[in-house]
Amino acid sequence: MLHCTMPRSFRRSLNGSLGLCITILICMLQSSVNAAAKPPQREFYEIRVYHVKDAAQESTVDHYLEQAFLPAVHKAGISKVGVFKPVGNDTAADRRIYVLIPYKRLEQFRQLPEQLEASKEHGTAGAEYLDAAYNAAPYTRMEIMLLQAFTAHPQLELPALTGPKKERIYELRSYEGPTEKLYRNKVQMFNKGDEVGIFKRLNFNAVFYGEVISGSHMPNLMYLTTFENKAAREAHWKSFGSDPAWKQLSALPEYQHNVSHQDIMFLYPTEYSDI
Repeated sequence: MLHCTMPRSFRRSLNGSLGLCITILICMLQSSVNAAAKPPQREFYEIRVYHVKDAAQESTVDHYLEQAFLPAVHKAGISKVGVFKPVGNDTAADRRIYVLIPYKRLEQFRQLPEQLEASKEHGTAGAEYLDAAYNAAPYTRMEIMLLQAFTAHPQLELPALTGPKKERIYELRSYEGPTEKLYRNKVQMFNKGDEVGIFKRLNFNAVFYGEVISGSHMPNLMYLTTFENKAAREAHWKSFGSDPAWKQLSALPEYQHNVSHQDIMFLYPTEYSDI
């Protein structure tokens, strides 16, 4: 239903079918203006990290994610789920699988476990993983982080990459703040200071920027940028480091000492990943 704020006296003066058409047109224009003025809703992101000890566990988790989890999550209305592995994962003592799940509303995060449990298809396809014995678990441990998108980048964006998935570099960065206040200052640097805009102008193909609401490292923010390959990643960061806007922003007194620790993880998407 169209909601029109035109004065009644003006609407009464528009008689007949022509007047009705004009009224509808004005109301549609008002609706478009109102929709454009309303900022996009900030999404929420779950980052799930599976820690596995060997190829057997990794294969079990892969099979579950591809054959059971992703189809069930898609059925629940979440169309794009990312599944990534660290570069060099095959030779690591602690192998990891990262799963990125975007939510339009926080309620979806709460509802998803119930929806998965109620799905017969999910239970059947994921039986090996779901019904694993206590002494044959499919992973050594699992951790979950919950984030809310930045105001300057409120919704997940798919990267504009065309090369083979195995060659792509997805760079997941985690910035911890020394205090809550200084952490907020770093978030402000991305939003109000437009660090997000600098990344966008330099074509970093950012998937998301998020404030960590709950996680093992707090206070904390995380973001994910993407590149066709390692060489492209190096070239982009070189251009970022020499960018005049970044040099000016990073030199401002109000944005000093707002990161106490950072982690950089180089990932690549699995063949069955949606992102």
